[in-house]
Amino acid sequence: MAPESRAGYFKERRNKYKLFTVEVEREKMELFEKKLSDNNTSKAVWLNEKIDEELGK
Repeated sequence: MAPESRAGYFKERRNKYKLFTVEVEREKMELFEKKLSDNNTSKAVWLNEKIDEELGK
């Protein structure tokens, strides 16, 4: 990928997405990740579903 197209890609990506970061106790997160794995879903998919629920979508 050429540097110009890479820079453009990330500029567009930053305009489209916003980062969400929080710290959670390790034990709690490991249990949560196991549950997500058992349900065959990702953290991003789960979070987007929860946000949609809160927004009433």
